[in-house]
Amino acid sequence: MKALLFAAGKGTRLKPFTDHHPKALAKVNGVPLLERNIKYLQSFGINDFVVNVHHFGVQIVDFLIENKYFGAKIQISNEKDQLLETGGGLLFAREYLENDGDFLIMNTDILTDLNLNQLIKFHYTKNDFVTLAVSDRKSSRKLLFNEDMVLRGWQNTDSGEKRLAEPDPGFKALAFSGIHCVNPAIFGKIKRQGKFSIIDEYLDLMLSEEIRGYEHNATLIDVGRPESVLDAEKYFK
Repeated sequence: MKALLFAAGKGTRLKPFTDHHPKALAKVNGVPLLERNIKYLQSFGINDFVVNVHHFGVQIVDFLIENKYFGAKIQISNEKDQLLETGGGLLFAREYLENDGDFLIMNTDILTDLNLNQLIKFHYTKNDFVTLAVSDRKSSRKLLFNEDMVLRGWQNTDSGEKRLAEPDPGFKALAFSGIHCVNPAIFGKIKRQGKFSIIDEYLDLMLSEEIRGYEHNATLIDVGRPESVLDAEKYFK
């Protein structure tokens, strides 16, 4: 399975580091996030990558060259003209992904010990259009699932805003983990263009496609703020 690593973001919450560097090169116990996640994915047999870049993208490319691409096949999807967010970034990387079967997407600023083999097996067993890794943890934005773990909505727990596919009989609210398995048929169904969130597209597609949550209890840290780097260093040596 090929993997798309989202590494283009500006990382504004990680300032001042990101004033001069891409977030993907922020270090946890001396090891950059991008290196950690390439090696994490390689530990599950994934060795074919697409890395999207924008903010200080040249630094990411130079880092990969210096490290001989960690022995992997790595293609660069360069959003140099405009940062396209997750949905636009996926669409922009289409040429690298649409002809190689189902693929995995991971946010580079996520560190986890999730067993990807189990996630991928679940995805194929259920024959899902998209499988979203989710967990019961604190987050202001939650995805909503029915009893079969099929995506039926989204809610902002702070504002009370909701988006539903049907009336809510008591959907299970879980936080997205930034890891998803995707069928390449998605490229023929995405309606948006330019800069957009993939979650917004999933909320449209839940009306016609089987998008399912894979609930896990793995350690997961969003390394988006300086204090979360300290948290991550307790778990990821």
